[in-house]
Amino acid sequence: MAPEPAAPLATIAAALRRERERVGMSSTELARRAGVSKSAVSQLEAGTGNPRVETLWALGVALGVPFSRLMEPTEVDVRVVRAGDGPHVRSEQADFTGTLLSAGAAHLRRDVYLIELEPGAIRTADAHTPRSIEHVVVAAGRLRVGPETAPVELGPGDYATFPGDAPHRYEALVPGTFAVLIMEHP
Repeated sequence: MAPEPAAPLATIAAALRRERERVGMSSTELARRAGVSKSAVSQLEAGTGNPRVETLWALGVALGVPFSRLMEPTEVDVRVVRAGDGPHVRSEQADFTGTLLSAGAAHLRRDVYLIELEPGAIRTADAHTPRSIEHVVVAAGRLRVGPETAPVELGPGDYATFPGDAPHRYEALVPGTFAVLIMEHP
């Protein structure tokens, strides 16, 4: 796997502070609700630290916003994300990287990610915001994905959709697996 570019720390810092202040929550309360340390919240808001997928998801759920709202840079008319670029974070659990390609506007509530996975550990995800739905299309490799209770195996070109508001998993079955993930949020 290619070296990981620097996380979009300035974007995350500004978005986290903006969303926390929008809901009128202290950093201590946000840390408690997300199950992360207050120092982790402080570091992220200061633009330092090494954010992981799990931490950002937990913060987004605690704030009642999609993960993408913490990653998306300011909108422009035309946006191109070249292969290997884009705001992305790695998982603590598995060789899993999520790259945000496009966050939905407030009225669209959909986000598009490119996910890259390698065999080994399984990336488990806690339930996201209520009524979230995930759509996955495998571009290369083989992937076992879906609810913890009923994951399915997919190959190149295969598509699956499942509830994102229940625990679910991503597991690469062969090296070089990558897929497009579309998240819908009500």
